[in-house]
Amino acid sequence: MNKPKLPSAEDGAYSGDLSPQQTWETLQSASNALLVDVRTDAEFSYVGVPDLAELGAEPKFVNWIVFPTGNANPDFLTQLNAAAPDTDAKVMFLCRSGVRSRFAAAAATQAGYTDCYNILEGFEGDKDTAGHRGTIGGWKVAGLPWKQG
Repeated sequence: MNKPKLPSAEDGAYSGDLSPQQTWETLQSASNALLVDVRTDAEFSYVGVPDLAELGAEPKFVNWIVFPTGNANPDFLTQLNAAAPDTDAKVMFLCRSGVRSRFAAAAATQAGYTDCYNILEGFEGDKDTAGHRGTIGGWKVAGLPWKQG
């Protein structure tokens, strides 16, 4: 089975890639910045979510895939538009490790959003040598605010 080609900023699929720390700094400084978490409801509940309370903000939650089937969310763009109606906002997409968020940023860009970013490393980062996430890279490891969903 062929995997779809991973979209990239270099290919012009979306505006760019940001580290978790760069994302936090952008959320602090850009009044039109939004964080859209594209993980599943199960991930929100059991793994945790970014906590933007000290910024007076909340992340937007729009599933890229549907749990438990893993199928693409057919309503992704409709739900994104409801959560983030300003297509000129700086929209930064977060997933577990930075893959689904690339597809989401590319889809949003193709749908007319003008300033979309992938958050590198995602919320949990890559697997370590023991196969565990949450120890190498990602929002949590960067020490950024988060809470249990």
